[in-house]
Amino acid sequence: MDIKILYEDNHLIAVNKPFGVLSQGDEKGTKSIFDDVIEYLRIEYQKTGNIYLALLHRIDRPVGGLIIFAKTSKAAARMSELFRERNIQKTYYAITEAAPEEMKGRLVHWLIKQSDKNIVKASNKPSKNAQEAILDYEVVKVINNRALIKVKPLTGRPHQIRVQLAKIGCPIVGDVKYGKTYFMPDQSILLFSQKLEFIHPVKKEPIVIEAPFPKGQIWDLFKL
Repeated sequence: MDIKILYEDNHLIAVNKPFGVLSQGDEKGTKSIFDDVIEYLRIEYQKTGNIYLALLHRIDRPVGGLIIFAKTSKAAARMSELFRERNIQKTYYAITEAAPEEMKGRLVHWLIKQSDKNIVKASNKPSKNAQEAILDYEVVKVINNRALIKVKPLTGRPHQIRVQLAKIGCPIVGDVKYGKTYFMPDQSILLFSQKLEFIHPVKKEPIVIEAPFPKGQIWDLFKL
């Protein structure tokens, strides 16, 4: 077990989830970052018996970066409320197969999840059972037609960033589910969760947690 802790106190723990690792275990019993954090807590604090840990948000398996958990039920309830009320600012970076027509802007779509295929469809118009998805974006760099894009999602819909960028003709590199791209050797996609900003649910002080920029052949070209 080798987890990279980005922040920890008595109430919260944030770690850098590797690309290709599940946020939480599945019905197949696949190892997840949740399992790794539980094991870390067990060893670090010499705990026995059940260990409380709450997953506060999910990151898709092929996505890497910052993910945060609650170590107490009080923190879990209050953090869940912050996420629900959109009082947590999230920042992601994506490398896409094309640059948007505009260097910065806001995307608004309505998403419908097709559970049988585990895929999300985006529409420009509202429809029955569709959820509104909103994000702000800014192009940071363009190299050989590919773009490094900073994304700030204002809503937290499944596959939101992936499908919204694909909808405007900018699929994320490696995300074959949502665009004409190609498989990365490690089956990752070039999207990572970089920063969370919020008021601590117990300490009531501003918290900023950041993950380091990823390393790798394409990521290194766009290094900040």
